[in-house]
Amino acid sequence: MIVDSHQHFWRPEKGDHPWLTGPLEPIRRPFGPEDLRPALHECGVDRTVVVRTWASVGEMRDFLDLAARTDFLAGVVGWVDLTAADVTATIAGLRESEHGRFLVGLRHQAHDEPDPRWHLRPEVERGIAAIGAAGLVYDLLVRPRELAALELVERHPEVTFVIDHIAKPPIAGGQRAEWETRLAPFAGHPNVHCKLSGMVTEAERQSWTPEVLHPYVDAVLSWFGQGRPMFGSDWPVCLVAGSYRQVFDALRHCIRDLPAADQDRVLGGNAISVYRLGSG
Repeated sequence: MIVDSHQHFWRPEKGDHPWLTGPLEPIRRPFGPEDLRPALHECGVDRTVVVRTWASVGEMRDFLDLAARTDFLAGVVGWVDLTAADVTATIAGLRESEHGRFLVGLRHQAHDEPDPRWHLRPEVERGIAAIGAAGLVYDLLVRPRELAALELVERHPEVTFVIDHIAKPPIAGGQRAEWETRLAPFAGHPNVHCKLSGMVTEAERQSWTPEVLHPYVDAVLSWFGQGRPMFGSDWPVCLVAGSYRQVFDALRHCIRDLPAADQDRVLGGNAISVYRLGSG
């Protein structure tokens, strides 16, 4: 089974999407399941995990309802206020809701916080501990500067973490040193996983090739092995740099030399295991 571990839906008129401007203006329009379905069918992708796009519990409830009536949606990575005193009760209420079985993880857009050590604030750590206690995954949306979150991972081995978009290295500029130095140590913690996603929008968007991405994929595989990285399209964000098919084929190209069983893990098995898809 092939699983896309990272895709989005949105309706800009319903929420605060200030990031859908400038180069992303062409995708500032509604995207829903029927927009994605043809691409999944073309690439043979069986299931997806939809990931939150703005800080809204309401959006997450909408996604949980959508998952219940959409055949390919296997899980939802949503949002709660990690700093709220009642975060444990909020997570419990969501999990106990009618379609709460589809809630598999939570994330915060930490790379938009002015403080690169935001994850290490006591109130944030308390919220992340509550995520782990609830049996959910925490998606780390960070760039290299926020990889101070290594301390968070070290202090919370009971929490399963997934690093989104391989921590957004500056592929277009080719400056790999900081990214490599900061990301590689995360692989030493078995509770940390990594999404092979979001790379085409960090590369030169009009001229990238699979070979440009290959060294980054190889680095992640060398650090995390074949049992922790997972495919994610980052659709429809990826559309400003390439089609769903181009993104999917690029990753297939980068992992083509792996044994078939390991390719299967990267393309689906790891996501199923980490997010416990289908276990609810």
